[in-house]
Amino acid sequence: MAISAELVKHLRDKTGAGMADCKKALEEADGDEQRAIEVLRKKGAASAAKRSDRVAKEGMIVASVSEDNKHGILAEVNSETDFVARNESFVRFAQDVADAALKANPNSHEEFLLARLSNGATISEEVGAQTGRLGEKLEARRFEILHERSGFVTSYIHPGAKLGVLVAITGGTDGSALGRDIAMQIAAMNPIALDRSHISTEQIEKELEIYRTQARNEGKKEEIIDRIAKGKLEKYYQDFCLVEQSFIKDAAKTVTDLLKEAGGLKVTGFVRMQLGEMHKTV
Repeated sequence: MAISAELVKHLRDKTGAGMADCKKALEEADGDEQRAIEVLRKKGAASAAKRSDRVAKEGMIVASVSEDNKHGILAEVNSETDFVARNESFVRFAQDVADAALKANPNSHEEFLLARLSNGATISEEVGAQTGRLGEKLEARRFEILHERSGFVTSYIHPGAKLGVLVAITGGTDGSALGRDIAMQIAAMNPIALDRSHISTEQIEKELEIYRTQARNEGKKEEIIDRIAKGKLEKYYQDFCLVEQSFIKDAAKTVTDLLKEAGGLKVTGFVRMQLGEMHKTV
């Protein structure tokens, strides 16, 4: 019988097995879902159906950068428990996901899951297989890619692999030291924007209104409230715009100073990815 894509997707959602494995199992089971689940379980491609509703909230952030340092990727790969996230097999699998996705250069999550791993399986297929082998639900949750053809991309994974950063810098070719310093800056200081131009007018007005309200609540005179609000907005820029932040290794310098000392380099984008959350600027 013909196996519809909808039927395959339903089985995948229920078992966590790969799309190809689900289709083969349904064909073998003549479209009977329960029999197909048994086929998958026997092959180790899927665990018990009850596992499909568990939450994969642990895991790790992994990075991969091309040999020429022009392209980089961050990916989040999840497990149910931290115990599995520290398993050597899971760590190898997660890194394989990042390496495969970097080569595939996907434009969507669907394309990401179809990237081929070193063993020839797609990410989606191997998620299902690993779920069966490790005994708990796994997920290749998301990815972000940065490109910088006129400079370089550097990655940084914070100890524990719960936080990762990619940073793209133009104007240079060797990002080993400077790139790592700025990536560590982003990890530690969590900027929300590259510079002032990347903060929306709506966000600026929201901040100003907060500062005005604070000043009024403090009993400040109306004629100086705008001046106070603008002063606090300057501090906001210094705290949350990457290039205006104080450098974590030398508070006497800003990130802009650091870039100037390196020959006038420029940060063109960054990704900061933490388990369960992410901020990106391009």
